[in-house]
Amino acid sequence: MNKEIDILSRSFQDLFTSKMLLFSVIPFVASTILLYILFFVAAGVGVEQLNHMILDINTTQTTIQNGVSHSENFHAQLQDSAIVQFLLHNAFTAWIASFLIYTIGSLFVLYLSIFVALVVLGFMTHMILKELWYRHYQDVEMIGYSNMFEGILLTFKWVMMMLGMYILFIPLYFVPILNIVAFNFPLYFFFHKMITYDIASNICTKEEAMLIKYRHGNRLRLKTLALYLLSLVPFVIFFASVFYVIYLGHIYFLELREQRKIK
Repeated sequence: MNKEIDILSRSFQDLFTSKMLLFSVIPFVASTILLYILFFVAAGVGVEQLNHMILDINTTQTTIQNGVSHSENFHAQLQDSAIVQFLLHNAFTAWIASFLIYTIGSLFVLYLSIFVALVVLGFMTHMILKELWYRHYQDVEMIGYSNMFEGILLTFKWVMMMLGMYILFIPLYFVPILNIVAFNFPLYFFFHKMITYDIASNICTKEEAMLIKYRHGNRLRLKTLALYLLSLVPFVIFFASVFYVIYLGHIYFLELREQRKIK
């Protein structure tokens, strides 16, 4: 427990150094620009598709006059922006549309922000760990085993696995409580894989990384789960992502130091 408190304390001290604070600004700026571009691209495509949709409305109304029933059929075809006007002029459909747009949109932006921040952070991990090494761990050689091709290949693999899980879990989205797990587990899987790979591959050999994973896998999962849950607070990921690398970096450096002492 004391060791964990010491790691957290040291991580916060490192975070509030001038260089680490500068590093913290970069994910925020880069992620904001990327999300801004993606938002307008997606919005443009969405409006374009909506403007080319055709909505057919068919209704039948039956009235009785003098004991004789009369049926009237109504048919209307809404096209282009008339669809939007039809939805928004009806109180019920307007409420449903607004609820879906804001709920799904908010979740999508939150999950996308975590994904984008992780990708941006991947390009900065080495610089952050190098600064951490310079401040505390010059007795621990940073060897590393990653290369750009392997990193891109693994990222693509984990993205495909994440998307596959989202598709596989579709039936669970309609089950209360389980849907929370189903929505978050695929992204947590990607989060854990990316951040632990980025850190381990920059300071360890592949064998050392595998040994740390074997000995402390559950401990690392609990820590990355706590960091992931923290990321679900809107905008936290933009400012805290560098702290994640510092915190987990301390854990890897300390474990690596112990491994090499034993050898």
